[in-house]
Amino acid sequence: MKKILIIDDDPTFRLMLKTFLSKKNYNITDVSSAKDCVKLLQSERYDLILTDFRLPDLDGLELLQKIKSISPGTPVIIMTGYGEIRMAVKSMKYGAFDYVTKPINPDEILLIINNALQKKIIEKEEKPVSNSSRPAPGTGSSPQKTNLKDREFVKGSSSSASQILKYIDLVSPTNMSVIVQGESGTGKEYVSRMIHQNSKRADAPFIAIDCGALSKDLAGSELFGHIKGSFTGALGDKTGQFEAANGGTLFLDEIGNLSYDIQVKLLRAIQERRIRKLGSNKDIEVDVRIIAATNEDLLLAVQNGDFREDLYHRINEFKIEVPPLRERKEDIEIFAQHFLDEANAELEKDITGFDQDVLDVLYTYSWPGNLREFKNVVKRAVLLCQEEIITMPCIPQEVTSEDRNDLLTVEKGNIPSDSVDLKAIQEKNERELIINTLKKTSYNKSKTARLLNIDRKTLYNKLKLYEISI
Repeated sequence: MKKILIIDDDPTFRLMLKTFLSKKNYNITDVSSAKDCVKLLQSERYDLILTDFRLPDLDGLELLQKIKSISPGTPVIIMTGYGEIRMAVKSMKYGAFDYVTKPINPDEILLIINNALQKKIIEKEEKPVSNSSRPAPGTGSSPQKTNLKDREFVKGSSSSASQILKYIDLVSPTNMSVIVQGESGTGKEYVSRMIHQNSKRADAPFIAIDCGALSKDLAGSELFGHIKGSFTGALGDKTGQFEAANGGTLFLDEIGNLSYDIQVKLLRAIQERRIRKLGSNKDIEVDVRIIAATNEDLLLAVQNGDFREDLYHRINEFKIEVPPLRERKEDIEIFAQHFLDEANAELEKDITGFDQDVLDVLYTYSWPGNLREFKNVVKRAVLLCQEEIITMPCIPQEVTSEDRNDLLTVEKGNIPSDSVDLKAIQEKNERELIINTLKKTSYNKSKTARLLNIDRKTLYNKLKLYEISI
């Protein structure tokens, strides 16, 4: 029986959810605070964790990072209200499997739980074996070889989509290190997998690491491995991801989150093509291609002293910019149909398309979570849809809110589009919010970043962008 941990400070909601999932043959433990969750994880292991985004002692992002440092392989599902969707989407960047909005839809939460547990089983079965038993590149299939059907890349019709495909074709056959830059959810990992699939390393492993979910203590062991007894809790030898990816591609997602110490070790591994496990005095030769993804400007991070300049130049042999969905509106309908087909197959439904009002909203919504959010919205709509086509009641509130309808009015020409500078308005509001929060915290940057639900590095970048002096 699968073990699920529920964290929520509402006792009535916890009881309701516990009763429902228990009837579905899950072993449920529930707690009311992040502190109790962390305490439990020190001694127990769970197959899945469901946590509210707003807790009395920590917010969802802080708790998620603690969970990932203690139990990195456990999928976490965020439960949130409509007003916190943007933060829930952001939490997926830090390692959450998915999010679900309150009030909970029983079919939806079961679907997400089953998907998370199934993904965990697949990852466990595909966990790389020691390097000695892996076939050399080109000599046979690998347990980590990507299923191309599962990882189908949607070719958009926009000029930016054509440019991305052109760059993929150019760089794939080489061994050049690549930086894939773009906002969270834009499909950076898909671009990276396309590069791998079209390279000479396609039959070797593609290993993806979420650097944003790695704590400083965990990162060294995860990347380079460790030997038994090298630190407290090292009960056996561990194969690092560099060694597991030998002959193939190592995808470092959100590389800018790595600590300075790990950046030094990573630079050495790339330059010398050798690694050393924690606690060992022997080097291991590795042949790994590096593809790094980031949603921040690494060059700016270099200038701010947050990212090593020598490492930046080592991995920046080629760069691909993946634009946000709001800048490639020509691809909206293509992606909508693709995600609809995927959801129909997964949910065993036969929805034929979208009502025109729905398409209008999809075109005008800003998609802060980009393709990841778009896919979730379509899947939820398919789940809720009881007709042949998806209609407005199936679309979440945050997508159909009135301010989006205002944008729709502008798009349709009722107001001259050049009379509304949305970006300038957003920047003005963001600048004012940062200044007001700084005043509230007596200009304590750490507290300000926590209240704004961003990391300190992002806050520093915005202070510089908006020329806010402290």
